[in-house]
Amino acid sequence: MISVAEAQARLLDLASPLPPVERELIQAVWHYLHAPLTAIRTQPAADLSAMDGYAVAAGDFPGPWRVIGESAAGHPFAGALQSGEAVRIFTGAHVPRNADSVLIQENASRDGDILHVTENRALKIGANIRRLGSDFQAGDQVLPAGSYLDAGAIAVAAMAGHGTLAVGGLPRIAIAATGDELVAVGAPAGPAQIPCSNSPMLQAMLAGLPCDVLDAGILGDDLTVLETGLHALSQQVDIIVTTGGASVGDHDLVHTALQNIGAQMDFWKVAMRPGKPLMAGKIGNALVLGLPGNPSSAFVTAFLFLLPLIRHMAGSPSPLPILFEAATASDLPAGGDRAEYMRASVEGRHITPLMAQDSGLTRTLSQANALLIQPPNVPPRPKGTMVQYMRLP
Repeated sequence: MISVAEAQARLLDLASPLPPVERELIQAVWHYLHAPLTAIRTQPAADLSAMDGYAVAAGDFPGPWRVIGESAAGHPFAGALQSGEAVRIFTGAHVPRNADSVLIQENASRDGDILHVTENRALKIGANIRRLGSDFQAGDQVLPAGSYLDAGAIAVAAMAGHGTLAVGGLPRIAIAATGDELVAVGAPAGPAQIPCSNSPMLQAMLAGLPCDVLDAGILGDDLTVLETGLHALSQQVDIIVTTGGASVGDHDLVHTALQNIGAQMDFWKVAMRPGKPLMAGKIGNALVLGLPGNPSSAFVTAFLFLLPLIRHMAGSPSPLPILFEAATASDLPAGGDRAEYMRASVEGRHITPLMAQDSGLTRTLSQANALLIQPPNVPPRPKGTMVQYMRLP
């Protein structure tokens, strides 16, 4: 068996980032930016009012002023202020020439064209004004290469003047469940059958990542069926993900089927719990990642291996999960001979492993928001021990 860290490194070494593609702005969401993004324009492009009120010169305070016009967003005042003059101004509107502050309307009263201050508090130069270029200027780098393009990043790119973005490629993923005991979700399940929960679970995990997912259905525990199905998928996608059939029982045939169709397996079995029978390799140009069949095992191994692999191929510079630290809210038992990834709940600065850690359970997956990392062979540890964990999406 190899360690989780070694297995992750070897898996990522099997793949290269896909070539970049140019996408319309909204279609670039959830992708990774291929190259640093430079602003085409300056934002704001002029001094703008941050509030509704009156544009004045701070040196004229406390007034009174004579109101000579209006400036609204998209309709700036064309002239310039003289001493003792003011312009009615609205949020987002251009600040007129010679004005250097905005008196907010809550602190002003107006009698016809004459404006008075109602709060005798000094008005500072620049008050309530968004200065030219205070967000960014043309030529500034607004997003680094590899940025994950969420809603905030899309907003920056749009404001910086971009309508399209160069992003990492879109890995094609096939998910094939294996096992004679499986039935399609929603179908009646007999006493010897179970719903195929792993495939929809994995598709849900991939929903926020840049990839195309093919549900390849259920492949039975038959060598010919597995060989035919896996070979066909290897011609269609970049990554084949199987669930089940990865162990060493008489009906665990995925490894044998892969070898029979010429797959070059890189590793099989990782020193972790749950998820020991994980396997990875290549069939031609397609990667194959064999996940265990137990739901929690499939979830944990997908989180630690499949998601980083997709991020890597899609252009992320840091595809592995981020590690955090928290104090345990309860005692921890001694560690076994393998690293354990315990489903856990984080609240504030404390983390609590869930009571049920059996790899066949699904309910704990809905209750966990973290994986607590229990290193191998550690002694029992008391409440309050600082431990490492990973946040679940």
